[in-house]
Amino acid sequence: MWLFLTRRLRMWLILTVVVPLTTGLLRRLGRRLERRTGPTAVSRALLRAGDLGDRARATLRGGRRR
Repeated sequence: MWLFLTRRLRMWLILTVVVPLTTGLLRRLGRRLERRTGPTAVSRALLRAGDLGDRARATLRGGRRR
């Protein structure tokens, strides 16, 4: 099915569907790990990866950078 979609449409689908789902999943895993074992390097990295997706989406929408 991917063969029939244009490159631009594939990129749009990845950026609008796959990336937000992935960053949300990483954030959820980081929170769950933090609840079980407390803050660790792995849980902080997972939470940062989830926040990175939020910041990228805000920047692309024209939001302010911090």
